[in-house]
Amino acid sequence: MVAKVIRPAGMGVILLDAHPVGCARIVDEMIAEVPDAPTDTRTGGAALVIGCSAGYGLAATIAGLYGRRARVLGLCFERPASQRRSASAGWYRVAALADRARADGLDFEPVSGDCFDPAVRSAVLDRAAAKFGRIGTLIYSVAAPRRADPRTGATYQSAVKPIGAAYSARSLTFGGGKPVAVKEATLGPATDAEIEATVKVMGGEDWTDWVADLAGRDLLAPGFRTVALTYLGSDLTAPIYRKGTIGRAKDHLEATAGQLTGTVLCESGGRALTSVNGAVVTLSSVAIPGISLYLSLLHEVAGSAAQSPVRQSIRLWEYLSGAPGADVDDQGRLRLDDWEFDADVQDQLRRRWHDADSAITAGLSDPGWFGREVERLYGFSVGGVDYAQPVELDVAWPGDCG
Repeated sequence: MVAKVIRPAGMGVILLDAHPVGCARIVDEMIAEVPDAPTDTRTGGAALVIGCSAGYGLAATIAGLYGRRARVLGLCFERPASQRRSASAGWYRVAALADRARADGLDFEPVSGDCFDPAVRSAVLDRAAAKFGRIGTLIYSVAAPRRADPRTGATYQSAVKPIGAAYSARSLTFGGGKPVAVKEATLGPATDAEIEATVKVMGGEDWTDWVADLAGRDLLAPGFRTVALTYLGSDLTAPIYRKGTIGRAKDHLEATAGQLTGTVLCESGGRALTSVNGAVVTLSSVAIPGISLYLSLLHEVAGSAAQSPVRQSIRLWEYLSGAPGADVDDQGRLRLDDWEFDADVQDQLRRRWHDADSAITAGLSDPGWFGREVERLYGFSVGGVDYAQPVELDVAWPGDCG
């Protein structure tokens, strides 16, 4: 494939192409966040990460590899380059991470496939059995728009909607050379079918299938732990998030943790829990109305107290390895969002959330921050990258498992 100059082009948060060099540089930045732990504390063991190419799943993979020397088999669903388009950003990030891990003597093997497909799950577990024998940790970090139910063949589409009543939310608009502005949109309430579909896609059913199949194959190592990543959300965004369709799915995910611990994992002494992470800019989060405004204000008021996905993932691995990396609340959720829900941070957010549109935009010390963060999801707006230079888009998938 001929090298091309790639620039950010698309609409809003959806860009058409990703930049391979920028994506690789972001992986390097994330690796640099992980402190070099003493050798005797690197006890990550064998881990399976479902959703290893983006957001918190990628951060958990990097923290496990570099902070605990875990041996990681990762699954993600990414797109290779074509004649017209680049590969997906996740493809480039995973390729870069595999290259860095190999050079650093770490064991990371990625597989590209649909985690909801039973055939893919079977192939991944075959590989896990051959590679590890048994798995000590399963991290489930999946945010997908749709899922085909393997039992019925029906396809379900998730919906981001309020429940019971319409909801109006203000969001930041950006791009096209125009100043950042505030725009309000109203969403009607979800139907019962949309609520059910969202739970089917984003709830705990697929997580259960993964754990049940691991147990059925006798692939659970002693002390097995599985964590599904979730988000609680502020009361400011509750109507569209925690009290909406996504919240119903998260409720199901969190209930699943207790069910797994009390049933499938009971004999082995394993444990399932959810990890509540803080709000950050990801492709799944920016699609939620009002979240762009919330994230921009959170960036302003939290400042240096904000914890990156890598920092939170380091705390997650500390907890999994027996160190007190964070607290578990009375509902059995590991709380890595404590920095976001600091009383002073939330008080400042509430005051600024209700400001007039003009006051909100005038009060942003860095109005372009959110737009740049969205571009970084695709490998753009990354320091040290010359975007005027042509780049080769056809990057090979690591190893022979793509």
